[in-house]
Amino acid sequence: MELNTLNAISPIDGRYHAQVHQLDEFFSEFGLHKYRVWIEVEYLLALEKKKFFVLSSASKKKLKELVDNFSMEDAKAIKAIEKTTNHDVKAVEYFLKQQLKNWGEEDKSEWIHFGLTSQDINNTAVPLAWKHAMEFEYLPNLLNLKTELQVLAAKWSNVPMLARTHGQPASPTRLGKEIAVFIERLQGQIEQFIGIPFTGKFGGATGNFNAHHVAFPKTDWIKFSNEFLAGLGLSRQQHTTQIEHYDQLAAQLDTMRRINNILIDWCRDVWTYISMEYFLQKTKKGEVGSSAMPHKVNPIDFENAEGNLGMANALFEHLSNKLPISRLQRDLTDSTVLRNLGMPVAHTLIAFRSIEKGLGKLLLNDAKIYEDLDANWAVVAEAIQTILRREKFPNPYEALKDLTRGQRKIDQKAIHKFIDALSISASLKKELKQITPHNYTGIQARIS
Repeated sequence: MELNTLNAISPIDGRYHAQVHQLDEFFSEFGLHKYRVWIEVEYLLALEKKKFFVLSSASKKKLKELVDNFSMEDAKAIKAIEKTTNHDVKAVEYFLKQQLKNWGEEDKSEWIHFGLTSQDINNTAVPLAWKHAMEFEYLPNLLNLKTELQVLAAKWSNVPMLARTHGQPASPTRLGKEIAVFIERLQGQIEQFIGIPFTGKFGGATGNFNAHHVAFPKTDWIKFSNEFLAGLGLSRQQHTTQIEHYDQLAAQLDTMRRINNILIDWCRDVWTYISMEYFLQKTKKGEVGSSAMPHKVNPIDFENAEGNLGMANALFEHLSNKLPISRLQRDLTDSTVLRNLGMPVAHTLIAFRSIEKGLGKLLLNDAKIYEDLDANWAVVAEAIQTILRREKFPNPYEALKDLTRGQRKIDQKAIHKFIDALSISASLKKELKQITPHNYTGIQARIS
């Protein structure tokens, strides 16, 4: 049976593929071969530039075109070679050697993969693909989501809202500020993520340039390789085994997991606000909320996002825990799990889109927010007792506690009756009576 979106085992390749197909370029088997070819070609050209051999201008142009126009047919040709080699990187080497032969440059073919081990290619190709995926897909989508939150925070910056701590009514807040909390948290993690370098390994079979040095002992291979990876936008790890140590990648994965945790927190808060009717949701003609209950408009976008973020985090955690660990100079466990690097990114991007979709449906229910504030006059007790403390009134906290704690109904009338009974000046009573659940919202900080 030919693979399609209906028989794919993974929902990433099935149900959700249309949302994340752009990741194929970086994380598919096709993408991996493309980046391997890219690294092998760039390495060959770097050697040629250092005068180890000479390629014709036509051949150098064709090599560049091969990378730029790498096709599914090229990838299939590599896979066909792999059936014989049973080694995917060696198949790439043989594929490129065949190209040189076709162009009349067969005598240069042994410079392909010169002195390298497979991981010199893999631990350069994968970091480069990862870097591009982060720069072209992940970060732009994350920053766009943050911008959408900033728009809503500014739009609702002056909307007073009852806060809840331990699920119970607490000192009022502003809706825009509560959104700004998540914006600030995201920004902090984004800055940390950006500060982590993209690194690769390039140093021969066990990281010591053994083969390079024995063949050309006068060449500064460390300098050559540092410059080679820098030209690709990567930082070369100076002391490695056969593989890179993945510590920087693990740090990136952990940061992405923290970002997802922030968004899970956000999704749960919004879900709760919807259940409290602080938000209503736009409906779309023809859509169904429940198969049995016609009235329902379920917060499915935030639920979908939470589920996908959780899936992503499970994979991020395993990858970040596993990749930095390898027996002695290497085992193959990194290769096994590294092939799944695109999966948590895909689940994350699906979640981003679900959140954005959900945000686009939100309708502010001012009446319900006002109603909840008006039904919870007890929350101004903090304000009253604090002003009374300022005025050196004896035991104000205890007095307000006796009035409000555990009481079923504390309304404006009860608060004002309490104030009127206090042995304080008329001007102070007036000051206290001006405080309401609607205006007791603290300082309005700038939302950026």
